[in-house]
Amino acid sequence: MNAVAGDSVGAPLWRRLRDRAAWTATTDFFLILVALTLPWSTSLVAIFVVAALVTMAPFFDANAFLQSLKRPASLLPVALFVLALIGTLWSDVPWGARIYAVGPSAKLLMVPILFYHFERSTRGLQVLTAFLTSCVALMAMSWLVAFEPHLALKSGAGYGVPIKNYIDQSQEFALCAVVLAYPVAGLFRSGRIAPALFLSAIALSFVINMTFIVVSRTALVTMPVMLAVFALLHLGWRSRLVILCAAIVLAGLAFTTSPKLRSTIESFSREYKAYEEQNVSTSMGLRLEFWKKSLRFVADAPLLGHGTGSIKGLFEQASTGPSGGASAEVIANPHNQTLNVAIQWGVLGVIVLYGMWFSHLMLFRQDGLMAWIGLMVVVQNLITSLFNSHIFDFNEGWIYVLGVGIAGGKMLQAGRHQIPANLSI
Repeated sequence: MNAVAGDSVGAPLWRRLRDRAAWTATTDFFLILVALTLPWSTSLVAIFVVAALVTMAPFFDANAFLQSLKRPASLLPVALFVLALIGTLWSDVPWGARIYAVGPSAKLLMVPILFYHFERSTRGLQVLTAFLTSCVALMAMSWLVAFEPHLALKSGAGYGVPIKNYIDQSQEFALCAVVLAYPVAGLFRSGRIAPALFLSAIALSFVINMTFIVVSRTALVTMPVMLAVFALLHLGWRSRLVILCAAIVLAGLAFTTSPKLRSTIESFSREYKAYEEQNVSTSMGLRLEFWKKSLRFVADAPLLGHGTGSIKGLFEQASTGPSGGASAEVIANPHNQTLNVAIQWGVLGVIVLYGMWFSHLMLFRQDGLMAWIGLMVVVQNLITSLFNSHIFDFNEGWIYVLGVGIAGGKMLQAGRHQIPANLSI
C-alpha cells in the first residue's frame, strides 16, 4: 500500500521535474519577485536573481546561448564586464579595491541571459507589470510618509521617501509615467476609454507626486526628453503642437503652485553660484568639480585608462583646497557614466559602452509596447548617465538590465517567429 502511495506521489513529481514549461514558469515567478522587490530592497533582488538562475539551469541550452552571444546587443554588455575584469591588471590600487570595483558591472551579464530566457518565455509583460504595480505601491507609501514621517521604512528618511532615496524613487516614477503614455494613446485610439482613463490616472499620479512631494533634478531633465521622443514617434504635428502648449501651461502651473518643485528648479543657479564664488560643496558644484578633474585623469591615460577601481585614488591625489570645499572632495564616482568608464578603461571602454547603448537602441526601433518600453529604458539611462553612473548604480542599473533584457527578449522572440519575405505565401 505504501509503495503504491509513494508511486502515486512520486510519478507526478518526477514528471514535473522533467517538465521544461514548469521550470520556465518557476524562473518567471522569481523574476516577477525581482521586479516587485526592486523599488524596495537590494538584498531581496540579489536573492531572487540567484533563484531565477538556479531554476533556469536544468534546461539551459548552452549552445543556443553561445549562438545568441554573436549578437552585438548580447555580446557588448558581457564585453564591458570582461573589460572591467581585465582592467584590474593595470590598476595600481590594492587588489581588494580592484575586485570590489568589478562588481557594479557584473549585473550586465544578466542582459544576454534575459534575452535568451524571454525569447522562450511568454511572461515578459507580467514581470514588467509587477514592476509598475510595485511602483504604484511605493507612490502610495510616498504620500503616506509625506504626512506621517514615522511610517517610513528606514530611519532618517527624507520627505515623502519611504525607502531607499529620492533619486531612485524619481527615476522609477518618471519611467512608469512616460511608458504609460504609449498604451494610453493606443487605448484612446481604439475607443477603450475606461482602461485608458485608468492608466492615465496612474501616470498623472506619478507626475503629481513628483511635482508636490519630491523629485530629483535628473528626472526633471529626463522626462521632457522622453516625452519629446514619444511625441516625435507616435503623434502627428497637430497633436504635438497641442501637447507642447498644454505642457507649457501645466509646467507653469506646477511651478507656481508647488514650492517644492520651484525650490528644486531654482537650486540649479543657486548651487552653481555658491560653487563658483565660494568653492562650496553643493551638488551641482561637486559635479562640475568632478567632471573637470575627470577630464584631466582621462587625458593622462586616454587609451586604456588607469584600471579598474582607480577613481578614488586619483581623486585623493587631486584633492586640494580647504577641507569642506568642493576642490577637496574625494569620491569613487565622477557622476557621469562616460567619465566613469573612460577613467578606468579609456577610449576602449567608451567604445564598448556606447556600442552597447547603440545596439540596444537598434533593438527597439520597431513599433509595439515592448519596443516602446525597451526604448524608454535605454533613453532614460542615456540621459541620466550624463549626471550619474547609472549603469553601475544598483537600482538604475537593474532597471536597465531588466527593462532591456525582458523587452529585448520579446523583440527577439517576435523576430524568430516572423516568416521571411522570400518564404511568404
